[in-house]
Amino acid sequence: MEQISHEDFPPPRPDELAALDRLVQIANSNTPAGSMAHGSTHQSMIVADFLLAWWDCVNCGHFDLTSLWAVDAETVADMQTVFAMIARVRVYPDSLGYQEAFKAIMKNWRHALEEEQATDGGDAPAAA
Repeated sequence: MEQISHEDFPPPRPDELAALDRLVQIANSNTPAGSMAHGSTHQSMIVADFLLAWWDCVNCGHFDLTSLWAVDAETVADMQTVFAMIARVRVYPDSLGYQEAFKAIMKNWRHALEEEQATDGGDAPAAA
């Protein structure tokens, strides 16, 4: 079986990165302690779950596809775009320069995991 390298896949397109940026903003701006600038806190939690499942599903949890039923159509469209990008580009968000943004999402939505890593001296979840 031939090994596939990252160079075998195209980079993200500008529209995909724009969708990712919007999702990161939603996930980071509507935390339980944050503002309500982009809809409900519940929607922000769903977006955070989606993004964190990509970053580190083992430690940050999985994403329930039926959660899409509680998200507005524009956000679902961005999630579809990012989902397709993940399948096409085959990299973790860290490789795209989003490590700090995803650390913030983890801090806002996965308090226990973030505290555990800080206590253990660990960094962000390992991205292959």
